Amino acid sequence: MNRIDRLTAILTHLQSKRTVKAQTLSDRFQVSLRTIYRDIRSLEEAGVPIIGEAGQGYSLVDGYRLPPVMFTSEEATAFVLAEKIVENISDPSTMIHFRNAMIKLRSVLPQKEKDLTDQMDNVISIRKTPYSTSNASKPQSIPVLLEAITQKKLCQLHYAARGNEVSERLIEPLGVYYHFDQWYLVAFCQLRADYRTFRIDRFVGLSILQECFEPNHFNLQEYLDRIKENGQLSKIVCRVDQEVWPYLAKEKYDYGLVDETTIDDKIQMTFLVSREDDFARWFIMVAEYADLISPSHLRKYVKEKILLKLRRTDN
Repeated sequence: MNRIDRLTAILTHLQSKRTVKAQTLSDRFQVSLRTIYRDIRSLEEAGVPIIGEAGQGYSLVDGYRLPPVMFTSEEATAFVLAEKIVENISDPSTMIHFRNAMIKLRSVLPQKEKDLTDQMDNVISIRKTPYSTSNASKPQSIPVLLEAITQKKLCQLHYAARGNEVSERLIEPLGVYYHFDQWYLVAFCQLRADYRTFRIDRFVGLSILQECFEPNHFNLQEYLDRIKENGQLSKIVCRVDQEVWPYLAKEKYDYGLVDETTIDDKIQMTFLVSREDDFARWFIMVAEYADLISPSHLRKYVKEKILLKLRRTDN
């Protein structure tokens, strides 16, 4: 990127946020902090009203606006790709808002880029496997959750957990994330007095209360990083005979199912679990009709348990 393009991009970035740190700009454009400082001075000398606050970052004076932004062909193509992805992973309400936003974006494109996006509509497709859990009804709760998260409002949640038993929770919502074909909510559960992760498609009811909670929690990324560092979730892959698969409809979600796909004549199932030994006990019950693909150490553990049981039986 040449300097003129970078200066324009910095100005657009400043308009998109309340404040922007120099380090953020340095990371985005892969240049030194010294270069960013020089670029900011150049924009100021050109008459752009930039405010710099120590420890906070840079911001534009209230009321200052750029002329309408023009998009490149590559950026216009990225919009179409994003629209296809959002269509498959978001709830209907969010999709309607995104489509309205896309109409506004397309309206400011030059005719050449409009023609390009029309062509891209017909050459990009997101396909799902027949047994993907994302084929289930998409959650309707995401816009409500985002409103509660930004306003720091308590929520009353009715949640279908193990065995589809519905429990009532009072939660402090912190963030949502998408992983393995599912949307999840991270929240502080007052019932358990601890942080919990909830699958949004298992919500039975959700309502925002007027009462606010104190914003003294860590943020979503810190929570996910903590899970990763502590190794709290393990990925397990197994393959099950198709004639047995329908009988696992209820239990598989209790043991952390996140994805299903057809491999040859079997159903490959992917789980995220916090306790591998609990999953191993359940798997042993269906081991005659299933193969444990990974991880290898869990395969060894299951094999040892089965052999130990056989030796006890023989004795």
